[in-house]
Amino acid sequence: MTPEKITSLQNPRIKQLVKLRDRRPRDEAGVFLIEGYREIRRALEKGIRPGEFYFCPDWFLGENEPALIAQAQAAGAQLFELSKEAFAKVAYRERPDGLLAVAPQWRRRLEDLALPAEPFLLVVESIEKPGNLGTILRSADAAGCHAVIVCDPVTDIFNPNVVRASTGVLFSVPVVVSDSPTVHAWLKEKGIRTAATTPHTTNLYTQTDLRGPLAIIMGSEQYGLSGFWMKGAGVLVRIPMAGQADSLNVAMATIITLFEAVRQRSG
Repeated sequence: MTPEKITSLQNPRIKQLVKLRDRRPRDEAGVFLIEGYREIRRALEKGIRPGEFYFCPDWFLGENEPALIAQAQAAGAQLFELSKEAFAKVAYRERPDGLLAVAPQWRRRLEDLALPAEPFLLVVESIEKPGNLGTILRSADAAGCHAVIVCDPVTDIFNPNVVRASTGVLFSVPVVVSDSPTVHAWLKEKGIRTAATTPHTTNLYTQTDLRGPLAIIMGSEQYGLSGFWMKGAGVLVRIPMAGQADSLNVAMATIITLFEAVRQRSG
């Protein structure tokens, strides 16, 4: 089928794409945006079926875009070719690459997770910055976490900055969104130990056993862990800090803690 061409910035589809940058219109429509060659390719590889696919050859960076467009069309996407100005209007990136997909949101429950005998999980509570959440997803993927559980979210996992910062890992690592009491009860039922990170403990993360069935708990950027997890975690651990700073960026702290667990678990 020949793609529909859109040049007007006042076209209803252009206006709707701009609205989908915000959470409420995304949730009302039940869709989200995937921008960029790498992100869209990974989404398609993981079975995400976009309903709409927008492209602009004037913004292409390479020679592989036509094959990706054909792959999206084969997956059922309706194609739209935009003018350079129209694509610049809908793009989330400062320098777009001319590829944008609209895909359906999904909801995964704790009960949907297929876990091995010794699961390695990451639980994050009330992460505020989309870029941090996306980077955390990348870190969990690199560390081999079996799932990421987002508790009491402040930002949603379908925020365009989450999708971008995760570089498409959002589509490969199982992600569940829930509330802290439900997650705590589920972890206890499954016999999964919890190690929560905080500066308010004497237990060093390198001297704590992080093997076996385990969930590492990370708190929000501004407030750290809530009282619920401070009281309910199996063990509290800290990363030693020699300078004047009293905390690390949550994404960096996550990387450090996850890979100490990887070191112990691979030993």
